[in-house]
Amino acid sequence: MCRLFGLSAGRQRVTATFWLLDAPDNLRGQSVGNPDGTGLGTYDASGRPIVEKQPLPAYADPAFAAEARERESTTFVAHVRRSSGTPVSVANTHPFERDGRLFAHNGAIGDLDRLESRLGHDVATLAGQTDSERLFALITAEIRATGDVAAGIHRAVGWVVRELPVQSLNFVLIAERDLWALRYPEHHELWLLERAPGAPLAQRTSTGARIASGHLRTIPSVVVASERLDDDPGWRLLGSGVLVHVDPDLLVSEHLLVDDCPPKRVSRGPAGRWAARPDGGRAR
Repeated sequence: MCRLFGLSAGRQRVTATFWLLDAPDNLRGQSVGNPDGTGLGTYDASGRPIVEKQPLPAYADPAFAAEARERESTTFVAHVRRSSGTPVSVANTHPFERDGRLFAHNGAIGDLDRLESRLGHDVATLAGQTDSERLFALITAEIRATGDVAAGIHRAVGWVVRELPVQSLNFVLIAERDLWALRYPEHHELWLLERAPGAPLAQRTSTGARIASGHLRTIPSVVVASERLDDDPGWRLLGSGVLVHVDPDLLVSEHLLVDDCPPKRVSRGPAGRWAARPDGGRAR
């Protein structure tokens, strides 16, 4: 499955080079098993969202390495994609942008015709074929309707879980100084790390030596990822159904959004497409 990365440094502009390129389990390395697209979402000094993405694996994309070293932002979202059947294209590569927010997803949703019916006129704004872009469009529509990001996520996710086949809804959504992340359900992991300033970031070489990195060393931050990216003991696994919010002061709040398993599951069929499982069984 795809891999997610999100980072918030609150009100401070930082680089995320260590996590994207240098950490023991960095995102570029994860692209070996997720080669169908690479994307990085950030905000410039004026608060304008910037999305840079290509339908290439990160390990083969020199632009990704340059962007990972150069981009400064208060929040980051990055994604390496493994297609679940839709074309490998720029339009289908994460992250996606709507209303100044950026979004990346790891999972699969079925019955997209019904999801598109729910979107109504917003279907015309879709650029690609992915369930991920459609999920983000629904979340954005509900945010507009409620006037609140968490409430919009709650309404959108609640409807999807009740009405559609779901394999996973893990996602990271960012604004200029806020980050939200959801893990659902339990069979896809999502990890969180709260880092205080002062402790060096470091990677282990093949000989066991530690090479320190100065990135984010003096600035507190919060990281969300599909996998633990280094050997820091502070990584913790989010609970299934939990929505995390990291605010501009780096206060982390958690809210149980969905407290049961999806009533409908999806699994990949012989053509590589996700379809509902009539027995409700877990996708493998």
